[in-house]
Order: sequence, then structure tokens, then C-alpha cells
Amino acid sequence: MATEGSTKAVVTAMLANLGIAVTKFVAFLLTASSSMLAEAVHSVADTSNQALLLLGGKRAKRAATPEHPFGYGRERYVYGFIVSIVLFTLGGLFALYEAWHKWADPHPIDSWHWVPVVVLLVAVVLEGMALRTAALESNRIRGTRSWTRFIRTAKAPELPVILLEDLGALCGLLFALLGVTMTLVTGEGRWDAAGTAMIGLLLIIIAAILAVEMKSLLIGESASREHQAAIAGALPGDGVESVIHMRTLHLGPDELLVAAKVAIGRSASGADIAAAIDAAERRVRAAVPIARVIYLEPDVLRPTGRLDDQLPG
Repeated sequence: MATEGSTKAVVTAMLANLGIAVTKFVAFLLTASSSMLAEAVHSVADTSNQALLLLGGKRAKRAATPEHPFGYGRERYVYGFIVSIVLFTLGGLFALYEAWHKWADPHPIDSWHWVPVVVLLVAVVLEGMALRTAALESNRIRGTRSWTRFIRTAKAPELPVILLEDLGALCGLLFALLGVTMTLVTGEGRWDAAGTAMIGLLLIIIAAILAVEMKSLLIGESASREHQAAIAGALPGDGVESVIHMRTLHLGPDELLVAAKVAIGRSASGADIAAAIDAAERRVRAAVPIARVIYLEPDVLRPTGRLDDQLPG
């Protein structure tokens, strides 16, 4: 469900941005507005980013190999990190360069005055529709988390990336609309340059946020608190007395590795231990279906009743 929602949001945003990019380039050619050029390049960056997310999702589905025994799930994080780089360079830095160039050589919009305003207003509507789709799909898996916490804790990179890109696109369109409108009203081209600079700074901030979040996922994040609690609660029973310590790691958005040391009775035979471990694995997979790779090490409690190697989960 989450993967299907992510794909729908990505495709919707990509098609919207592709159409918007073409329209903005036409408006730039007619008016020579730097804000329109910055927004056109911004839309091209967004379109290419969404294509990268789709490519990453497809490549992540490859089966495990001897060289990559845990599969390619994290490849989605790699492409998410590439998205932040593209947004920073092709979007943010280009917009700042264009703003500097226009500020040094300002000129008003001399022809087709209504074109950029109409284009920007239409783009606001289309970007709003794309953002609405991303928000609806995110709400299916967001639960009670705030939007900030959802972006910070989501394990699938597509929806947070699309949410931030679409939100940034809407804000960028408003900045461009402000710059273009003030240029048309005052005849001062530096308003256009100021709007372009605001777009560039916004894109750099969004790119930095994405880079930090994708880096954390690439390094390796544990399961959510809810999943950790569910796994810890599912392990005891049928021969497993308690959890001594546990570690979890996302191999990808939809695949979780669980490693734990569990306490087994001292008198348990080898067959009893094997049966207890198998039963514990079944309970964990029933409680958290994405826990697909599970390694359990049996141990016994010390005579004092104190847990060996007690570490935080």
C-alpha cells in the first residue's frame, strides 16, 4: 500500500512538473523574466528528480545476490540522496546565479506582460493538485505523526521528497509571482532578481533537509518505536522467557532486519530451543510483516536473575 501510494504521488508530480516546465520555458522566451527561467529550471529539476525516484524504486526490487545478500532495498535511499544534490545544484545554485546576473543587469518585462502572471497562476493550481495527492497518500501511512515528524521518521524516501518538493514549488511560485508582479508595476527589474534569489535560497534549504534525512537512512536506521515495541512484545512465549537485547535495521523501506539475544530455560534441549526460536520468528513476522530477516541467539539468564549483556533496544 505504501509503495503504491508513493508511486502514484511520484507519477502525478512528475507529469505536472513536466507540463509546467514546458509552459514556463515558453513564458521565459517571450518575456526574458529571470524568475520564469529560475522556475522553469526548478520544474526541470523536479521532473528529473521524480524520474530518479521511480528508477530507484524499480532497481530496489532486484533479487538478492551473493554479492548483495540482503538485496537492493537501500538503493531507494541512494537515489533520494541524488535528488537532493540535483535540487541543490540544478535548482538552487542556478537560481542564485541567475538572480545575481539579473541584479547586475536589471531590465523590465517589455513584452507579453500578462504571460508570466497567467503561467504562474496556472502552475500554482497544478502544483497544488500534486501536493494534495502527495498529502492524501502520505495520510494513509502517517497515522498520528505530525508532518514534521513524518518527514523525519519516514523510511520510504519518495513521499517526504515529493512533499518537500511540491511545497517548495508552491512557495517558489509565490516568490516568482511577487517578483514578476512588482517588476510589472514598478518597471524595476531588480524585483524580478529578488524573487529569483528567494527561489534559490528556498531550494538550497530544501535540498539540505533532504540530504540530511537521506544520509541518515543510508547509514542505517532502526525500526520505528512502534515496531520495536511490537517485536519486543512478540518474542517472549513458547520457550522464550525474555529478550536480553535486540537490534533492528532497515534494509530498505519495506524490509527490516531483526537481531536479538533471547533467554531460554536452562533445561531446554536442542530441539526445544529450535522450536522456541521458530515460534518466536513466526510471532515477530505476524506482528511486524516487514521483519523479513530475523536472527535470534538463545542464551540463559545468570543465576542471580540479572540479564546478560543488557543493552537498550
